[in-house]
Amino acid sequence: MVSTSCKNATRDALRAMGLHFIIVELGEVDLMETLTQTQREQLKAKLLESGLELMDDKRSVLIERIKNVVIQMVHYSDEVLLINFSDYLSEKLQLDYTYMSNLFSEVQGTTIEQYIIANKVERIKELIIYNELNITEIAWKMHYSSVAHLSNQFKKVTGLSPTHFKRLKERKRNPIEEL
Repeated sequence: MVSTSCKNATRDALRAMGLHFIIVELGEVDLMETLTQTQREQLKAKLLESGLELMDDKRSVLIERIKNVVIQMVHYSDEVLLINFSDYLSEKLQLDYTYMSNLFSEVQGTTIEQYIIANKVERIKELIIYNELNITEIAWKMHYSSVAHLSNQFKKVTGLSPTHFKRLKERKRNPIEEL
């Protein structure tokens, strides 16, 4: 789950089945009851109707948790990290970063760092499109050390400078789910 609509669809599916949840967060659901195999299959089918899937595989669940921490930090938080993101991720998920990094790369075919950069670039595109902040303010908001660093990373990923992107009539963004 990477958006409010995903969380709402999940809550609706759980309510429709008469299940009681404690928490429905990005990529995580905590239920009050234990699901029977039949309920699990019904929930899986209900979620599929909304374009969502129930993840049972521990590796897939961990990958989703990693993605959700990245998405939360990049898209929804203004918190300035006082530690490396790798340490933050290890602390947040209570797992060794090397293990998570190797698993992520193996399953996703990209590194956690590349995934973070892809999300940051999409967030930068969004901020440019909103046109409420200038590039210097965006660089500061996104925790870049300089405008030049932001511009170099943006151009490396998109092939365009932030200024050129801003001038484009069609500002194509990628859904978070496809990163």
